[in-house]
Amino acid sequence: MSRRLGIATLGRQPYAETLELQRALCRLRLASELEDDLLLLVEHDPVVTLGRGTRSTSLPLSLDELARRGVEVAEVERGGDVTYHGPGQLVGYPILQLQEHKADLHWYLRQLEATLISALERLGITAERREGLTGVWTSGRKIASIGIHVKQWVTFHGFALNVSTDLRGFDLIVPCGIHGVTMTSVARELHREDDPLLWRESRGEVVDAFQRVFGYSTSEPVDALALPVAQPRATPR
Repeated sequence: MSRRLGIATLGRQPYAETLELQRALCRLRLASELEDDLLLLVEHDPVVTLGRGTRSTSLPLSLDELARRGVEVAEVERGGDVTYHGPGQLVGYPILQLQEHKADLHWYLRQLEATLISALERLGITAERREGLTGVWTSGRKIASIGIHVKQWVTFHGFALNVSTDLRGFDLIVPCGIHGVTMTSVARELHREDDPLLWRESRGEVVDAFQRVFGYSTSEPVDALALPVAQPRATPR
């Protein structure tokens, strides 16, 4: 079966608006008004998101204190615990009809991990899974987080790869509820903190790996402004 993937690069967007965009696209994919799978790629302003599995111990600071520091907080429907998004982090939101792939959530999570592991390998970073946990690690440090939601087998939410992220943002939380976890980034692992080419290189490898792992015959850019739902203008990257 020939599958096409659309790639929509949104630039830097507020979290709440992008969440509503995902929900709208999910509804369109369910109604077959969006014919092909779609991968949204975005950066966010600083935000802490609380998944359905968030524990009180995972958020040591009060909401008022987070707001004072300029960090938004969003309670969302995805699985998993608390996570942080911020500039320099490549966030991917796949809008996929899993019935056209495999109607299996565990398979889907492992495919997302495989995508990121493959992309990181191409970038020169050896990455791996951790048994019993979702996400991607390198040398014991966590480099990517995954949290999904599925509605009638159409996916949204997704993954977050730390490319050149200011890792101090993770000090605000207990990342994914795992005490003692050390977060890292592509820039830190490759010692390329000041390399302006790293973002585009990382994004390109993630797109290529996503197409390979999920078995798309073709992928093509989608004009974000041409998406069949309204969205705010992006800050370009």
